[in-house]
Amino acid sequence: MKSVLKYALWSLFGIAATMSTVLAYVALTFDPNAYKPQIIQAVQDSTHRTLKLDGDIKLMFFPSIGAHLGKVSLSEFQSEREFASVTDASVSLAVWPLLMKQMVVNQLHVNGVKINVIKYKSGKTNLDDLLSPESKTAQNPQNERKSTAVAFDVASVVIENCELQFDDQAAGSKFSITQLNLKTGRLTNAIPTPVELSARIQTTEGKADITLQVATALSFDLERNRYSLKGMELNAAGGVQDVSELMLKLAGDASADLQDRNFELNLFVLNASGKKAGDPFEAHLAVPSISLKGENFSGRNLAFNASYDAQFGKASASLNLPSFNGNLDKFSLPGMSLQAGLVQAEQAFSAKINTALIGSMKTMQFNLKELNIALKASGDKLPGKVIESSLKGSVQADLERQSVHAKFAGGLMQSQLKLEAALRNFKVPALRYDIEIDKLDLDPYLPPRVAKTDTPNVAEAEQPFDLSALQTLDVNGSVRIGALQAGNVELSKLRVDLKARDGVVNVEPLSAVLYQGSFKGKARIDAHSSSFEISQKLNGVEIAPLMKDAADLELAEGKGNISLTLDTQGNTVSALKKALHGTVVVELADGAIRGIDLGKLVQGVQNLSKDSKAETMGINKDARTQFSEFKASLKIKDGVAHNDDLSVKSTVLRLTGSGYVDIGQDMMDYNAKVIMAKTDQGRTGTLPVRFYGPFDSVKIKVDYAELLADLARQRINEEKAALKQKLDAEKTAARAAAKARLEAEKAAAKAKVEDKLKQGLKGLFK
Repeated sequence: MKSVLKYALWSLFGIAATMSTVLAYVALTFDPNAYKPQIIQAVQDSTHRTLKLDGDIKLMFFPSIGAHLGKVSLSEFQSEREFASVTDASVSLAVWPLLMKQMVVNQLHVNGVKINVIKYKSGKTNLDDLLSPESKTAQNPQNERKSTAVAFDVASVVIENCELQFDDQAAGSKFSITQLNLKTGRLTNAIPTPVELSARIQTTEGKADITLQVATALSFDLERNRYSLKGMELNAAGGVQDVSELMLKLAGDASADLQDRNFELNLFVLNASGKKAGDPFEAHLAVPSISLKGENFSGRNLAFNASYDAQFGKASASLNLPSFNGNLDKFSLPGMSLQAGLVQAEQAFSAKINTALIGSMKTMQFNLKELNIALKASGDKLPGKVIESSLKGSVQADLERQSVHAKFAGGLMQSQLKLEAALRNFKVPALRYDIEIDKLDLDPYLPPRVAKTDTPNVAEAEQPFDLSALQTLDVNGSVRIGALQAGNVELSKLRVDLKARDGVVNVEPLSAVLYQGSFKGKARIDAHSSSFEISQKLNGVEIAPLMKDAADLELAEGKGNISLTLDTQGNTVSALKKALHGTVVVELADGAIRGIDLGKLVQGVQNLSKDSKAETMGINKDARTQFSEFKASLKIKDGVAHNDDLSVKSTVLRLTGSGYVDIGQDMMDYNAKVIMAKTDQGRTGTLPVRFYGPFDSVKIKVDYAELLADLARQRINEEKAALKQKLDAEKTAARAAAKARLEAEKAAAKAKVEDKLKQGLKGLFK
């Protein structure tokens, strides 16, 4: 836009000067039309452009000398294509001042100027030849010396119905200034003159359409190079892109001393209003005084405020600068105050910042010291209906070295915060931070947990997540929180250290104290391959409250240790689940498995009939299987977790099993064996229990028939053993009786032999 105005002014003043020179020359001749060929040739020789004088040249001699031109046009450089044209123009000169070597223009009137300005892709324009030093010095030096003695005094200037077309081929945009009208009073040194300007500014793409009106009193001193605008009033109306009904009103006084490089702006007021995308906005800027003397500037009581009534709420902002001063080397804005607010139907937010800004435009170093930030939110749905925070700190910025350092301390909601952060390299930011918070409760600010329902959720198409932002991330920092509650999970002594560089994010350590235990581990993300790794150990943790608070699950109770090492790869949740690899080891004591009471099932075995078969049931959230020891490990490959070393012990049973959990498909199939403790009869039994189906509707199949068969086998084996024992006892008794009879017979035979022997001996000695 600045380029458009610059070229427009240069073109208008250039054409006005050319017309004035031509008309002054013609007015001093008595046969002006006879000189058309010479004038056309002179322009051709000096500018290599074709001048066309289609209308007659009329002279006036009383009461002033003047001339009137009809239609005039000027071609492009070395081309017949029209560059500029004028419908008609006239100039009149006072006679007496000419005799005194002074040029007093009674009136300059130009109508219907049309100019076509083109900026080529090379950066050059079709005005360059006219603005070049050669064209400015083409006149005779002697004539130039004579012209310097002519005083500048114009009674009035009237320019009507002018038009400028600007084609910026380098930027691919087009602008036009149409309906341009300029009217002045007397233009001469040190005498204020009224100036009225109006125009319409448009872009061919329809992105802007502005009608402009300016009224002011212009004063200048050409010898001292001083200029001033008094009582300036600017009004603009129209639209820009999605801003409609735009109204701009500017008022104030301005002065410039180009020789001493002094500029002043006084009583400057700017008001703006309109609608952005149909939503109304207003803005107001007031500056009682701004001055620029050389490189030094100063001002006071700058006030800015704005409001925007949008669909999301009514937003407002204000800025106040009681005073400001300095130069390019060093400036100061003490007592700067900034306020912002947003009012919605059910809540309101506000922020207030007070600080002092010290900086240097030469070194591009800035310091916000004594920075105070107050934040407030109110609404019936907010925790406690009011949330307030107050922070104090400082910010230092070195824009040349592309670095920012900030330090804050104070209250953040109900917490006390200490923060120190540094940022380097704005194009590829490198962030370093250290954050310490005494306690933080996030639950009141998180959305409520969605209650579980039996209605199946409608499957939605998965959206892949994009990790490309992590590839350029350069972060190194630590967060320590004394006590944290988030998602109903309570943690203490939380520490999270994060390092990210070259697309790899490492979190180590990741540690905290929770639920009578602790956890410590690390995590890693590789943005290039979309891979994830986590290693974590939980020691002495109460499982039941952790699972309840974290995921609203009631699967197990007990205290113990859990260690896991997992890795996966993918850009969707389902892909990550299906690519999961790793191991999980669980060791719990003095707890329970929720959802089924295996002890009760075992106790009911004595009531089973011989016709009892397998029974299928669902999860009973009130049922529990107590245990004194629970051990299991999972080996995960391609999203499927296998287990074959389950060991659960209690006073009435032992539990073993094997099976798999398909994490990728949200299904499981696990065969457990419940081994009953020995009864009074000395028997024990194995009850097969199968857990299978999708996670949200797991079925339990209890195979009583197999248990009865096992017990029957035990009874048969017991009867076989008893019968064998009886037979063995009878055999032993028979063998003992036979042996006793044999021994008795042997003893009787022996006694009989001995008796006969005694009888024989008695007969021998008789």
